[in-house]
Amino acid sequence: MSLPPAPAVTFKMIGEAVRPVQDPEMHVSLADLGLVYGAELQPDPQGGSRVVLKLSLTSPACPYGPMMLASVRAALAAVPGVRDARVELAFDPPWDPRTMASDEAKDMLGIF
Repeated sequence: MSLPPAPAVTFKMIGEAVRPVQDPEMHVSLADLGLVYGAELQPDPQGGSRVVLKLSLTSPACPYGPMMLASVRAALAAVPGVRDARVELAFDPPWDPRTMASDEAKDMLGIF
């Protein structure tokens, strides 16, 4: 007996999965802060998809970095159809909330 095919993973599903993950110091979504730099979806030969998400941190020395990476990885792994989830750190371009954060995040951070 074979399993039903895994659902097709979309970028929208990935975005919705990652949106609740917050920076623990700022209490703002990593996505709203502009820390999500992109995602790549790759078909898995055994069905489903592999997801590689590029993520930055507010600073390279962020003490919560490992915890945030684990939270993002867990959020991605919970998406139906995701067989493998990987999070890669990227610091190029350097994160700048004035240009990368959403208007809502800027308002929360007091950036005008």
